[in-house]
Amino acid sequence: MSNLTRFDPVSLDPISDLFQGFFRPMRSMMTTEDTQLASMKIDVTENDGAYSVKAELPGVDKKDIDVHIDGRIVSINAKVERNKEEKEGERVIRRERYSGAFSRSFSLAGEVDEANAKAEYKDGVLSLSLPKKASTDHKRLSIS
Repeated sequence: MSNLTRFDPVSLDPISDLFQGFFRPMRSMMTTEDTQLASMKIDVTENDGAYSVKAELPGVDKKDIDVHIDGRIVSINAKVERNKEEKEGERVIRRERYSGAFSRSFSLAGEVDEANAKAEYKDGVLSLSLPKKASTDHKRLSIS
């Protein structure tokens, strides 16, 4: 058998390999802890009167979650504390629990009525009900 590799200039594999190789050093610089802290997953849905947001925040205490609404911008901040459980004679082989703070901000299409917004946290999922602010009628100016 020959050790020669066939080069196909039309194939996407060389290009894919190039980009994967380019970003590989950046991926290796991020530790497992960094990628876990940055992975708050959210779902945003909309109906005629409100936006609904669900954010996964497993292991976060309700008192450590902060939600800030500024017009159309929604920010969710949370912090997690890792409890150091070390027993004498025991060594850590792998640790995937973490501590730190993480946040996520996003913009919605319309402004939110902050006074009537509601938040609930249950089973590691933060649920936000964000009613839309009533649109103000824009006055059209006549040009004379």
